[in-house]
Amino acid sequence: MLLIRMREDVARLWREHVRAPFPGGLRGAERAGADLVLVDAQVAGVVTAWLRNKGALDARRRDVALDCAARLERIMPTLGDGDDPRYWSRLGELARLVVNRSAGLR
Repeated sequence: MLLIRMREDVARLWREHVRAPFPGGLRGAERAGADLVLVDAQVAGVVTAWLRNKGALDARRRDVALDCAARLERIMPTLGDGDDPRYWSRLGELARLVVNRSAGLR
């Protein structure tokens, strides 16, 4: 029951994120040494895998999610209002959720 609730929470947050446009002017931009498009794409990959696999991530995807969560922690303080901090905060939350709530294939 708890895992079902967690998947629903992640799915709801993911739907919200997918509806949000990528922040204007940030294609090709870097913050804190990280390519923002790449971080966005990597989190998208692990979240969709996590949802498709009913809350499980293999070790490689879990490592990618951990890395993205750490990069987003470094990125957040560098963002200005025009960089849509909510977009990046939500992305970081998704990365942390799938790592912390993974039924994991370790």
